[in-house]
Amino acid sequence: MFYQAQMIRILSLLFFFALPFSGLSGCSTWLSDSFQDPDVRLLKVDVVRAKLLEQQFVLRFRIDNPNDVSLPVRGLAYTVHLNDVKLASGESSTWFTVPAHGSQTFEVPVRTNLWRHMKYIVKLLEKPDEPIKYRLQGEVKTGLMFGKSVHLTRNGEIIPGSYIPE
Repeated sequence: MFYQAQMIRILSLLFFFALPFSGLSGCSTWLSDSFQDPDVRLLKVDVVRAKLLEQQFVLRFRIDNPNDVSLPVRGLAYTVHLNDVKLASGESSTWFTVPAHGSQTFEVPVRTNLWRHMKYIVKLLEKPDEPIKYRLQGEVKTGLMFGKSVHLTRNGEIIPGSYIPE
């Protein structure tokens, strides 16, 4: 009788602790080999405000989910380089869910101070027809309890003359 009561208590505890995880069947996809990393792309950079000591931008991203289950996203950590000069880094803690086989756009506000790099930037702008390399590195945090970080790196070039009005 004593052992039976103890066995019921143990099974009740196991059931109690397993209950919260019963709704996470889709999470097993993130931990298995069938999980495909989402595709994260930088769509656009908008200038919000450009003052002498502070510049504000909005990075617009699109995330595509190739998986059969929805993908919770918990944020993005990022670093932006212009040639080899680090311009900005930070973290966004915006939460959203990308539907299965769907996509979602999201925005990340960026604040930076280009003043310390002004001499270098002016030197780059002296030749407005020469491309300037940029690099965006980041890590998208996915999942709820058992998350996975998806690393992203985007490299490209911008031609300053295309953005400077005559």
